[in-house]
Amino acid sequence: MKTLLNIIWLVLSGFWLFLAYMVAGVLLCITIIGIPFGVAAFRIGVYALWPFGYSAVERHDAGAPSCVGNVLWLVLAGWWLALGHITTGIALCVTIIGIPLGIANFKLIPVSLMPLGREIVRTDQPFAAR
Repeated sequence: MKTLLNIIWLVLSGFWLFLAYMVAGVLLCITIIGIPFGVAAFRIGVYALWPFGYSAVERHDAGAPSCVGNVLWLVLAGWWLALGHITTGIALCVTIIGIPLGIANFKLIPVSLMPLGREIVRTDQPFAAR
């Protein structure tokens, strides 16, 4: 079932969200200071490409630098990417078939706002980061 949902997701919104994350990642990697943010954008972009079967879990070893980095991320790219998830989520929830896809978009909003200090794991291994 998750394969079918991933294919429908890819066609309806996943590819465009993936491209948005890749553009944000490339723009953030222009400076040396922005490279960690660009890497986070690439990581979350791959997650936005295939969200079903994966989950984002918080890393408990992430400290104050990831908190400061998340504030910078929110200003630089997070707000715009979250708006993309909100608009595509609302558009997908218009149809009955698109409701699970819209919910997946809404699930990606916290990750797009604060990606540092999180790890993407398979849903059958939610505690693999520990």
